[in-house]
Amino acid sequence: MHRRHLLAGAAGLAALAATPAFAQGGFAPQNPECIAGAAPGGGFDLTCRTAARAFQELGLIAPPIRTVNMPGGIGAVAINHINAQRRTDPNVIVAVSTGSWVNMAQGRFGRWGENDVRWLGTIGADFGVIAVRRDSRFQTLADLVAALRQDPGSVPMGAGGAVGSQDWTKAALIARGAGSDPRRIRYVPFEGGGQAMAALLGGHIQVFPGDATEVRGQLEAGEIRLLAVLAPNRLPGAFANVPTAREQGIDAEWTIVRGFYGPPQMPDAAYEYWVEALRRLQAHPGWTAIRDGAGLFEFNMAGRDFEELAKRRTAEYRALAREVGVIQQQN
Repeated sequence: MHRRHLLAGAAGLAALAATPAFAQGGFAPQNPECIAGAAPGGGFDLTCRTAARAFQELGLIAPPIRTVNMPGGIGAVAINHINAQRRTDPNVIVAVSTGSWVNMAQGRFGRWGENDVRWLGTIGADFGVIAVRRDSRFQTLADLVAALRQDPGSVPMGAGGAVGSQDWTKAALIARGAGSDPRRIRYVPFEGGGQAMAALLGGHIQVFPGDATEVRGQLEAGEIRLLAVLAPNRLPGAFANVPTAREQGIDAEWTIVRGFYGPPQMPDAAYEYWVEALRRLQAHPGWTAIRDGAGLFEFNMAGRDFEELAKRRTAEYRALAREVGVIQQQN
């Protein structure tokens, strides 16, 4: 009996893989697009392009999904565009990350927050890293910590987003671990990880508190070194020899969830279509290789569960921001 169930399950999975495309509640997208709320080369861009490629190669969505880069405020321009012009559009999805929740929590998206979009689901998770050029004076995380302890303003660091963003928070966690005031670090904001990496390689900044997916190519090319990964445990593959910050005595961890939201008034049929498409992607036997190739790690969530996570995390970050003074307490 157990063997018959296994065979039936395998047959069902094979049938799923063979299905070229599907419609949900009679809906199928027309000229779909994915908005990446930052310049090319960063995490939002990777999220859109990885999902678009997978949906197409695995035969889960028939029309190709076009990636549209919409830089500005690390997602602020994108969410304003969606709410101002495309509130009911069933054919658009927007890349989202943990950093989006941080920005929402701090009011960086204007009046738009976690209740002004429809949360669709994830394609995986990423982790923060502390990157330097291969010829950097910082050989270890301990070297960087020593410099920050002596003078936190002596080390130019930069990444996507302004003070208070998730990338700033990574740098702030390292500074706090060094016993320094995070508000005194020298932080340069960029429009996404691609620009920050170019600045690092060009010598304009000395430290890039970025994401594993953003730096993997340059790491494998030998252009950069990683002082630490901000993960609970060491990461596999190209990152296997990089110690965690906690291994080196610094209590700093940052997990980046990567996924999508839709417009606030996206029709229910379209919402269910995109949620089901993400579930089918997560379950597809060919997805693992594509996800791993993009440097993402497994993190499967869709629909109501993802909505609950997004709202809960945003509330937590809002409380944290008030605690450290990034935003003011409200009476």
